[in-house]
Amino acid sequence: MDTRDLKTTWDLSPLFSSDNDENITKEREKVREATKGFIKKWKDNISYLEDSSKLKEALDDYENWNKNFGPNYKELYYFSCRSSQDQTNTEVRAKSNQANEEALKIQNEMEFFPLSLGTITPENQKKFLNDTRLKDYHYFLKRIFIQAKYFLSEKEEKIINLKNSTSYENWAVMTSTFLSKESRIVLDEDESKSEKSFEELMTLISSRKKDVRDCAAKALNEILEKYSDVAEHEINSILQDKKVNDDLRGYERPDSSRHIGDGIESEIVDCLVDSVSKRNDISARFYKLKASLLNVSKLAYYERNVDYGSISKKYSYEESIKLVSEVFKQIDSEFSEILSSFINNGQIDVYPKKGKRGGAYCAHGLLNQPTYILLNYTSELNDILTIAHEVGHGINNELMRKKQNALNFDSSLAIAEVASTFMENFVLDEILKEADDELRLIILVHKIGGDISTIQRQVACYRFESELHTEFRKKGYLSKKEIGDIFVKNMNAYMGDCVEQSPGAENWWVYWSHIRTPFYVYSYASGLLIAQSLQGFVKKDKNFVSKVKDILSAGESDSPKNIFANAGIDITKKEFWNEGLKEMECLLVEAEELAKKLGKV
Repeated sequence: MDTRDLKTTWDLSPLFSSDNDENITKEREKVREATKGFIKKWKDNISYLEDSSKLKEALDDYENWNKNFGPNYKELYYFSCRSSQDQTNTEVRAKSNQANEEALKIQNEMEFFPLSLGTITPENQKKFLNDTRLKDYHYFLKRIFIQAKYFLSEKEEKIINLKNSTSYENWAVMTSTFLSKESRIVLDEDESKSEKSFEELMTLISSRKKDVRDCAAKALNEILEKYSDVAEHEINSILQDKKVNDDLRGYERPDSSRHIGDGIESEIVDCLVDSVSKRNDISARFYKLKASLLNVSKLAYYERNVDYGSISKKYSYEESIKLVSEVFKQIDSEFSEILSSFINNGQIDVYPKKGKRGGAYCAHGLLNQPTYILLNYTSELNDILTIAHEVGHGINNELMRKKQNALNFDSSLAIAEVASTFMENFVLDEILKEADDELRLIILVHKIGGDISTIQRQVACYRFESELHTEFRKKGYLSKKEIGDIFVKNMNAYMGDCVEQSPGAENWWVYWSHIRTPFYVYSYASGLLIAQSLQGFVKKDKNFVSKVKDILSAGESDSPKNIFANAGIDITKKEFWNEGLKEMECLLVEAEELAKKLGKV
């Protein structure tokens, strides 16, 4: 790949040319007209509930609407991207809110169709699912039929949608908004004192300088304690809203709606959670090793992510892209070609800027809209892995785009994290090839720590969430002390004796955004363990990559269980998850032995 003159900012012109593009209003009118046309044709014509050919026609129309319009998605997608580029721009935020309001209105207007499909009789369901004319829609229909058990009336569904902002979303962003406005004067890396935002404090707790991270942790604990009463009310409101919705719909468990929405059986998630929890000895051993490497008897709670060692080398964006591209090409040339297209078309926004959203993500809109990737590249080693991770998501999008219709153009959470971690693991392997023992130990500790945060920590979070919802439904309200006790218990379970649940740790649930989006964290653990398995298969047989591409291109054309089964992977068995955990343990053994060899422990 020619890395000269790489495009490093988004080109959003495939959506709109500017925030004031006159086509924004025209596009909104197009969406309204297309929506009215679909409603006029099918709202009172329910012949598709009985007739296969009519159902095919209705689904074709619905698929076309989702491919080209959706609920005002072009406008919504554009302003979502613009908001990420400039979070301080109030005009953009206002337009984003307007686009969201319009999208919600249109979504409510179209709600009748999936609800109507849910009323198809069991006899006709069987007939339609065996009709080859409907084969492209079989899994979409199957999911509707499964979910229909939990559907409410059209009016009730509209109310649920409309109350979502006041009963959930506004609460969910309230605490995070308060936290984002907080700052404290603390010790900086250069030993001077300066004012740092909440996000900057979160970075400083991983400083290699103990006095710096201790100072930052003290400030964070003060902030989290300050908002713990607010967060108590926030979480209880979210728990109450979830309970009301679940009771209205008749879900059997607090996590049932997540599993059904993801198309994954609760038994599979239970199997994953149980398998990982039984191997918490791996994470406990790792933190024991890390404490030894850092010359402390115990790590404070906030020190678990402190990097061991220092990597002085800086990597230019051009160098990183070249490395990632070469690794992708070795796996499959199409992967490298997709990366090139992202760069050439201005689909990656690379560098941090004032007002830009932090972190990294990959987003896709409708089937006919481009993927966009956001980075905050700072020339660190981890930035290379972030490129591989986010482009992995993008590759997943593009493979689905080639093979799926608009109703299947999405990934179950059970699959979404597979592509990203699969690509990231191969890039890390390439970096390790050039490392001497000292650097290899540093990278291994970083890698294992990241894996533990993705697997054991997220499963501990899942168990925390489960207990939180269960206890709330028993008691009706949970105090911040009760929430903190449940949190500390579950975090301690995976960290072991060498991480101290130091004073203030009981409030660290206050900022954890994951628990505001219930029960999705299992996908991080499942994604990494599955990706490790796929990587192992490809290393043994390069031709296996064709099966990996089948998985990544499947979208929502089938259940995750069947998609993986077609590649020879049985995610229903504990043995499968245990194999992935054994691979993790092998890396830990290598790190332990290398630390001894180098006289570090």
